[in-house]
Amino acid sequence: MTMQDASGRTAPDVAASELAASDAVEPDVAALVGAVRARRRRRAGFVIAAALVLAIGISLTAASLGAAAVSPDRVLAVLLGQGEKVERFVVLELRLPRIVAALVVGWAFGLAGAVFQSTLRNPLASPDILGISSGASLGAVWAMLGLGLAGASVAGFAFAGGLAVALVIWATAWRQGLHGVRFVLVGVGMAYVCGAGVSWLLARGDVRQAQAALHWTVGSVADVRGDDLAALVVGVLLASAAVAVAARVLVVLALGDDHAASLGARADAGRVALLLAAVALVAVAAAVAGPIAFVALIAPAVARRLLGGGGAALVASGVMGAVLVLAADVVGQFAIPGLPAPVGIVTGLIGAPYLIWLLARTERTRA
Repeated sequence: MTMQDASGRTAPDVAASELAASDAVEPDVAALVGAVRARRRRRAGFVIAAALVLAIGISLTAASLGAAAVSPDRVLAVLLGQGEKVERFVVLELRLPRIVAALVVGWAFGLAGAVFQSTLRNPLASPDILGISSGASLGAVWAMLGLGLAGASVAGFAFAGGLAVALVIWATAWRQGLHGVRFVLVGVGMAYVCGAGVSWLLARGDVRQAQAALHWTVGSVADVRGDDLAALVVGVLLASAAVAVAARVLVVLALGDDHAASLGARADAGRVALLLAAVALVAVAAAVAGPIAFVALIAPAVARRLLGGGGAALVASGVMGAVLVLAADVVGQFAIPGLPAPVGIVTGLIGAPYLIWLLARTERTRA
C-alpha cells in the first residue's frame, strides 16, 4: 500500500520534492558564501591599497623634510634617476635608507604581531609583551656593555637573545601541547626578567657606553644603512616567506585544536612553524633597529578593525606596521623642532594608552 500525505502525494513524490528543494538551496548558500568572500577580498584590497598610498605620501614627506629641504617633485626626480648631485646625496644616501628601514622594520613587527595573536588566539600576544623583544635588548646590551662589542656583533647577539627567550618560553609553557594562555603568562614573566637584566647591565656599565646602549634599547631606525639594511631586508624577506608557507594552517587552527585534529591537521606542528617564523621576524628587526614598542600589538588590531573581521589579516597587519613605524619616525624627527626623538618613544606614547584601553575592554567583555 502506498502512503500519501494530506495533499494526496505519495512518499516518493514528497522525497523527490524535498530533494529538489535542497538542491535549490545549496547553490544559493554557495553563492552567498562566494559573495561574502568576494566582498571581503575587495575590502582587503582597498584597505591595503589605501595604506600603500599613505606610505608613499609619508615617504615623500620624510624625504623632503630636514635641514637640506628637497621639494617632493625634486625627490621624485631623484628617484627617477635625475636631480642634482647634492639632491641625490641627500635623498639617496641620507634619507632613503632610513625610510626603507622604517618600512621593513614596521612590516616585520606588524606581521609578527598578527601571527602571534592569531596563532595564540589572544589580542595581548605581542612580541614586546611576551619578552622576545626584551630578550633581543638583553643580548645587545650584554654585547655592548659586557663584552665591549659593536657593529654587526651586537646585532648577532640581539638575534640570539630573542631566539633564546623564545625557546625558554616554549620549553616552560609546553605541557603536552602549546597553550596560548600559558605561553602569554610565561612570556610576561620573561619580559620582566630580561628588563631587570638590562637595567642591571646599564647600572654597572660605563656612563658613556650605557648612554649608547640605552638609546639602542628604545628603538631607532636612524642609523640603519649599508650592510645592516641589506641584512634586515634579506632576513625579513626570508622570514615573511616562511610565514606565507606556514599560514595555510591558520584557518584550521581558528576552529580549535580538537576540530583541527579531526580534520587531519597537525595543530601543534603548524603552531610551532608559525611562531618560529614570527620569532625570526622579531629577532631580525630588533637586532638592527632595537625593540620598537607596541607596533606588533597595535598594527594587527588596526588591520582587523579596518577589514571588519576577526581573521589573521597578515598582509594588512604588515602594511599597517610599516605605515605606523614610518609615520612615528617622521613625527619623532620633526614634531618638536630641535628635539628629535627615536621612533620607539613615539610608538610607546601611542601604544601605552591603547594597551590600557584594551585591558579595560577585555575586562568589560569578560564581566
